[in-house]
Amino acid sequence: MEVAMVCIRVSLLILVLSLCSPYKFIQSPMDFGPLNLLPTTTSAASDFGRILFHSPAAVLKPQSSRDISLLLSFLSGSSLSKVTVAARGAGHSIHGQAQALDGIVVEMCSLPAEIEFYKGGDGEISYADVSGGVMWIDLLEQSLKLGLAPRSWTDYLYLTVGGTLSNAGISGQTFKHGPQISNVLQLEVVTGRGEIVTCSPSKDADLFNAVLGGLGQFGIITRARIMLQEAPQKVFCLATTVKWVRAFYDDFSTFTKDQELLVSMPDLVDYVEGFIVLNEQSLHSSSVAFPANVNFNPDFGTKNSPKIYYCIEFAVHDYQHTSTNVEQVVEVISRQMSHMVSQLYSVEVSYFDFLNRVRMEEMSLRSIGLWEVHHPWLNMFVPKTGINDFRDLLMGNISPDGFEGLILIYPLLRDKWDTNTSVVLPDSGSMDRVMYVVGILRSANPEGGCSHHCLQELLRRHRSIADTAGVRLGAKQYLAHHPTPSAWHRHFGRRWERFSERKTRFDPLRILGPGQGIFPRRDDDNAA
Repeated sequence: MEVAMVCIRVSLLILVLSLCSPYKFIQSPMDFGPLNLLPTTTSAASDFGRILFHSPAAVLKPQSSRDISLLLSFLSGSSLSKVTVAARGAGHSIHGQAQALDGIVVEMCSLPAEIEFYKGGDGEISYADVSGGVMWIDLLEQSLKLGLAPRSWTDYLYLTVGGTLSNAGISGQTFKHGPQISNVLQLEVVTGRGEIVTCSPSKDADLFNAVLGGLGQFGIITRARIMLQEAPQKVFCLATTVKWVRAFYDDFSTFTKDQELLVSMPDLVDYVEGFIVLNEQSLHSSSVAFPANVNFNPDFGTKNSPKIYYCIEFAVHDYQHTSTNVEQVVEVISRQMSHMVSQLYSVEVSYFDFLNRVRMEEMSLRSIGLWEVHHPWLNMFVPKTGINDFRDLLMGNISPDGFEGLILIYPLLRDKWDTNTSVVLPDSGSMDRVMYVVGILRSANPEGGCSHHCLQELLRRHRSIADTAGVRLGAKQYLAHHPTPSAWHRHFGRRWERFSERKTRFDPLRILGPGQGIFPRRDDDNAA
């Protein structure tokens, strides 16, 4: 055993020397003892944003947590290495967060796609133990076979479990069940020191809380225990199980008031989101997955005097074992809403199709070549008291007639979030229970006329929106990107000291998550 470990360390030393050399030795697959390293790939140097392209020196495709541990253990114990490591899941980041310039990218989808279920009895919690590289769509498909499903989702399901838990994981169920990070019972994490640690709220809780929403700074999630709930029962006979409703508005205050009404009824409503309808394109693109005849033909005004509309969408699940009639529930809810006259539409869809609805939109965009384009997205958490001002700020920085993409806006409830995790929320000086998430999900197609200069201007405008909203309204970026460590310091505010202390404990050499730009490596790091 000792001889084997010596061989491994010698192999890793050769690896470090290779990576630190100005010449790229890793030009074909290389077997460094137990670690099979590959030359850089196109996917490892890119992401969904298609804004930054930072090429790593090598790619690791681990077959176990131990592979990752061996790599990080050696790097953290080496006085020679300045090599950084980034975990990459589905590559859905926007600003190169999962990239590692001249470092090593760990392809998490290479881990065995293991899912083990525990179905609790009366009063017991059901859960799934899932590899960090498993996609949520696979967990959904497998859990439905047992009549179970996770409680909290993202809108897009082709993301890895470890990836979304490193951020938060939000969607229209968040008001009811909290983000995905509030629905985790246990984690297996490989820290920046290379230690494999099983942690939970009651065991190594500081690491558990640090990693959830920790932007990949403290450890790599290799396994997670996800809380499950009973799925709508009609899924077994392929009948419809979700009543999906959309209602249109021409007044922003009425729109937000009705959204807040809906999230105040968690016993009736299972999902709440909403979006801004800026033009015909945004109306059409948002309707791709909604299989109903929507007879909404609004007057969008003129370029100089545009008219803006809003849409709420909510859903009610059909649990067959209850005495609740879904149609009656929707009727009770809709009578309390103040949408435009005759502008409420509903449709019945399967539970699976509802959760996987964005996949249809993806396929539509792929079919016309508009999926693999630039995505200069911006996501913000906005205090309730500032949501009207944020809407005005947003409208002052975009041109409704030329906007391509979607602007999501919907309420979340603060008390569904655990403040011990690393996620940054707006300060709650007013003690409002409600806050909002706004997602500016913009596309910029080079072949459609958005050149490099156009893309940079969009990024500049989004930066201006984020900075202004932060100073004036106390808003915080979600899936954040900041250009400097000092800007990150301002982002965390009073939480910075805790975040920085956790970094020192779990990744003292600042090996992990270089693409975030939070903790650049210093010359003295190797002496730590």
